[in-house]
Amino acid sequence: MDKRRVTTIINKQRCTGCGACIRVCPSGTISMEGDKCEITGTESLSCGHCMAVCPESAVTVKAIAPDSLDFSTFDLDTTWLAHGKFSTPDLARLMASRRSCRNYTADEVPEDLLRDLVKLGTLAPSGTNSQAWTFTILPTRDKVLSLGEAVAGFFRKLNRMAEKSWLRTLLALVGKTELKNYHEEYHGTIQEALEEFESSDADLLFHGATAVIVIGSTPDASCPVEDALLATGNMLLAAHAMGLGTCLIGFAQKAMEKDRSITRALGIPDRESVHAVLALGYPHERYLRATGRKPAITRFT
Repeated sequence: MDKRRVTTIINKQRCTGCGACIRVCPSGTISMEGDKCEITGTESLSCGHCMAVCPESAVTVKAIAPDSLDFSTFDLDTTWLAHGKFSTPDLARLMASRRSCRNYTADEVPEDLLRDLVKLGTLAPSGTNSQAWTFTILPTRDKVLSLGEAVAGFFRKLNRMAEKSWLRTLLALVGKTELKNYHEEYHGTIQEALEEFESSDADLLFHGATAVIVIGSTPDASCPVEDALLATGNMLLAAHAMGLGTCLIGFAQKAMEKDRSITRALGIPDRESVHAVLALGYPHERYLRATGRKPAITRFT
């Protein structure tokens, strides 16, 4: 389906011709014809601005899923929250309280909660409103462990390659220093983690998480990496509010990016790219205070 296809409909009986929808439309899809608003454009972002602004609820965008704001685990007040009307201290406290979790209970997360978490992820902005992100949910500890074994298998192979000095040297001579850099920075740590995993079944990758969500994109995305990470950011904050702990697993993302057999085993088509792997579960840790971050490079020009 053409992502710019117009699916906007205006109920002429309800439309008062106020023009509010025209003023907020970023695509020029709507214009005034006589005393009523009309769909005259040939493209639409399907952003829903026109639906959100219409005082008479006269506008519908068919491309928007009617249940996209229906949640199983809580009720949403769909009245628009105006700029400046949410507590900045409360939002800052949520942001400062979210921490990467590496200790989880054995309790599995209900599937309804995982579905709601994905829906909250999709409320993030995306380039040209393409919303071409994908979410692959592993809802059980057994599936998380299976993914962990596949990722470990990738790094076993990579470590064997990195141990060959002649191969590192040859690749570096032709400008491909990735294997050399990996050997210097990660080989030793990864080897120790693999040995501990094999000897004690210690989960040093997912830290005991009982669920994983793989966030990716289809080729239709305008800004695939940015879109996926914006959705992931929503999910990190929402998960904390829902009582869940989370941790981004970069090693798993890198393995899935390099070895398509891992993604295929999860039913992810080759046309999709993986941008983030989010481990989650009920946290078995409790903190007493927020601690802040390192100073950021910040400039005004």
